[in-house]
Amino acid sequence: MRQLLPFQVDQLDPATTYAGSSRRGRNGRPWVMANMVASVDGRAAVDGRTAALSGSADRAVFHLLRSLADIVLVGAGTVRAEGYGPVRAAPYPPVAVVTRSLDLDWSGPLFTEATQRTEVITCSTTDPARRQAAAEVAEVIVAGEGQVDLSRALAGFQARGRRVVLCEGGPHLLGELVAADLVDELCFTLSPLLAGGPEPGLLVASPILPPHRLALASVVEDDGALLLRYLRPSPST
Repeated sequence: MRQLLPFQVDQLDPATTYAGSSRRGRNGRPWVMANMVASVDGRAAVDGRTAALSGSADRAVFHLLRSLADIVLVGAGTVRAEGYGPVRAAPYPPVAVVTRSLDLDWSGPLFTEATQRTEVITCSTTDPARRQAAAEVAEVIVAGEGQVDLSRALAGFQARGRRVVLCEGGPHLLGELVAADLVDELCFTLSPLLAGGPEPGLLVASPILPPHRLALASVVEDDGALLLRYLRPSPST
């Protein structure tokens, strides 16, 4: 693993690039990191999963970013597609699942084997019986009415001392966060593959978003993959 920007390092410890940054939230909410991987042609999954796109460097950064987070945020579709389980490495941040339908397997390891109780972020119009079933195995948090209000959910994290939130996707959840202007840092692995197919891209948003400019903070290369770290520009830039 070698760093190309902001300066060259031939044998890089990724903690130097990712762990050394100061992450402070703004506007009463935590700092929001997003970690995503995509093929050269922009596909965010192969056959519904990210495993084929991820290499050893991407996996190392994946685990490193989890160690820096106070909570991991993920969409229900990604939980179902990837067979999500709890974080199994110290400091064991909890996982928070964003879901409007509460259509999840409550007997799965994400809910039965978590060191810290998994959180379910939903809205008030969901079926009360499903909310009750979820509450038996998870911490249910209602944020919003007809849909999940991500700004309200993040404010709740801040109130409970969660200062750094790591979003692991998928593309729809990332699109909602970007649409609400809530992403501070994007860690993006460009995998040296052409994947094709109908899989969604890195970000899915409707309606189409106006362009969001980011500042390139670092570039790391490993076995043809580029690990790109972007930051939201400060208000003065």
